[in-house]
Amino acid sequence: MISVKPSSREDRSKRLVLWALGPFVVALFIAATVLMSALFGHFSNLSFDFYQRLKPRLEAGAPVLVIDIDGPSLREIGQWPWPRTTIATLVDRLGEMGAAAIAFDMVFPEPDRTSPARVIESLRSQGIDIAVGPGRYDGDNDAQLAEVFARNPVVAGIVISNENDTELSPPKAGLAFGGEDPTAYLQDFTGGVDNLPELAGAAAGIGFFSFPPGLDGIVRSLPLVTRKADAFYPALSVEALRVAQGAGSLVVRSTGASGEADFGRPAMTAIKVGAFEVPVGANGDLRIYYARLEKLRTIAAADLLEDGAVSRFRDAVAGHIVLIGTSAVGLRDLVATPVEASTPGVEVHAQIVDQIMGKTFLSRPDWARGAEIALAIGLAIILIVVEQRAGAVSSAAAAVALMTVAAAVSWSAFSNWQLLIDPVLPVVAVGVLFATTMPALLLLTSREKHQIRQAFGQYLSPSLVQRLADNPDELKLGGELRDLTVLFSDIRGFTSLSERMDADALTRLLNDFLTPTTDTLLRAEATIDKYIGDAVMAFWNAPLDIADHRRKACLAALAMLDVLAALNHEKNMELEVGIGLHSGECCVGNLGSAQRFSYSALGDNVNLASRIEGLTKQYKTAILVSEDTRSGADDLAFLEADRVRVVGRAKPVVLHVLAGDAQFARTPLFGQLHEAHARMLSAYRQVEIENARSWLAKARAVAPAQMEGFYSVYEHRLNEMQGMHPGAAWDGVYEAKYK
Repeated sequence: MISVKPSSREDRSKRLVLWALGPFVVALFIAATVLMSALFGHFSNLSFDFYQRLKPRLEAGAPVLVIDIDGPSLREIGQWPWPRTTIATLVDRLGEMGAAAIAFDMVFPEPDRTSPARVIESLRSQGIDIAVGPGRYDGDNDAQLAEVFARNPVVAGIVISNENDTELSPPKAGLAFGGEDPTAYLQDFTGGVDNLPELAGAAAGIGFFSFPPGLDGIVRSLPLVTRKADAFYPALSVEALRVAQGAGSLVVRSTGASGEADFGRPAMTAIKVGAFEVPVGANGDLRIYYARLEKLRTIAAADLLEDGAVSRFRDAVAGHIVLIGTSAVGLRDLVATPVEASTPGVEVHAQIVDQIMGKTFLSRPDWARGAEIALAIGLAIILIVVEQRAGAVSSAAAAVALMTVAAAVSWSAFSNWQLLIDPVLPVVAVGVLFATTMPALLLLTSREKHQIRQAFGQYLSPSLVQRLADNPDELKLGGELRDLTVLFSDIRGFTSLSERMDADALTRLLNDFLTPTTDTLLRAEATIDKYIGDAVMAFWNAPLDIADHRRKACLAALAMLDVLAALNHEKNMELEVGIGLHSGECCVGNLGSAQRFSYSALGDNVNLASRIEGLTKQYKTAILVSEDTRSGADDLAFLEADRVRVVGRAKPVVLHVLAGDAQFARTPLFGQLHEAHARMLSAYRQVEIENARSWLAKARAVAPAQMEGFYSVYEHRLNEMQGMHPGAAWDGVYEAKYK
């Protein structure tokens, strides 16, 4: 950018005003924003509401169904509340149709006044003589509903609030947590509105459906778990998901847990509901990202109470999470959302279920406020520079352009990555700065207005405007060459396994393997590149330098086998995994396209690591390591596997079996195994068949059980070599036939 050297008193005064007044105004405004967070937070929420209306979430099509107690249902069945026997019939029919969970967006806090026993008692108290004939029903409707609750997957709804100090029924969901105790940061409510004890006791789950009050009454977020004293209560949507999956407990991740940063203030980071992990705010709030829910099926409650309803609606209900609520005017269950002025509260819970199952979340990262302040300061500096060089009109255009940049950054973060970056602070900061400095500048330059316009006009070009409109923090595509250790792993026989399991079971199995595997790799300082179904790719030494990365990668591979062994023991399964390791120079960085990219690695050495993982099938062993990786982990228990010419590579690769850690490598047993193994390989390469068989038998005798498959490969090879003579023309290199 061309600079102007001040040549007059007005120029010097202009710079003094800009660089003294400008930063002061911006700092004062930022301080006011922090102090008046409620006011500015309201405008921020309105901005994010506008974004949701511009780009609502794509509906996930989750198996969610709403049973609506609407106006026509009330006219047909009768006024609310309905007898509990009617509710019991509704629940029983849903259970018969195969509902995965039946959640009530309502509470039953008082006994049913229409119970025959209560009606009879009331009439008798008025002096009316009523006799009940033998066999006539004079029981309790609430007891009947409790029996229906007990035989169906029912989630009872409660209200939790600070408006009373009522005791609540104990929660049904267990709660485990990693990191800080949730009692340190979850709001402690004093009471609420609960169901009758017999109903609460019979339900499979208990969840609160009440929405926290907001300043403007718009439901934008909901805590997914909250507490009363030492009891933790999940939201109705979360509890319905738990019951539908048959999960026993919720798992909360907090600051201080493995892999979670601790910034000194206890906070929640995520909650796991069965197979679904949900990122949340510091207080456990989920920012609801609303969709149009065009696929959401709604059935009037009266229709389900008609004859033949079971056969008519079975397909629509089977396997679904059913939410029972009301849209009838007068029952006060209509709420405002960012996309609708009035919508039934039960549909908000349906939105949450659909959002969680679709795994699309809005998040406000910890660094957001710092980024907004930095953006405001950066744009203010740019505006000051522009004002120093341009006239009032051009400066106004620049201010508008800079405010557009701030709004564009915020919108792009929301649209592309579902990040909530507040546009209000940088936009208003630029506006306040312009409104404060420009009048002062105009006063200082009024006597030479024409000359200043001419002087500044030569520095303002279309290309400059474009540069100001660009995002200065935009990432660039590119990479660098680094020495990496690359790991590929893959579950053996996963395709056939997936054919024998349903989707839910398969997903749970994958999560049960990949979650501890990921924790293991992260503890070993690996960078997780990607998950490809059941396969994992990771590497070491990028983006940060990792000392002794070859050895750490080998130890991580051994730890992955321990994870698999624990999973097999828990699940009573016999899963096997293949792991390939190779080290060498790779290209690593932000790779992809201008529209979408990720931090990844590529190159010939990455491909070779993948080939080595594939060879574990042929050698019937869990871990194969190249010579390049083994050279950095000499103290571990390695056995040379073979010299292999992999597909697409002319130069043979020396591979090693990783049989154990350094402690095993120091044992006399491994010393015997290593000697017998080396002699077997030497005899094999010299085509000394019987000698090789002899040493093979000795190696087998002292080898761990997991080496049996590997030695069976060499036994087969020796059988195929029968008849070859010592000195036969071959180089001892195995030719891999496939990847």
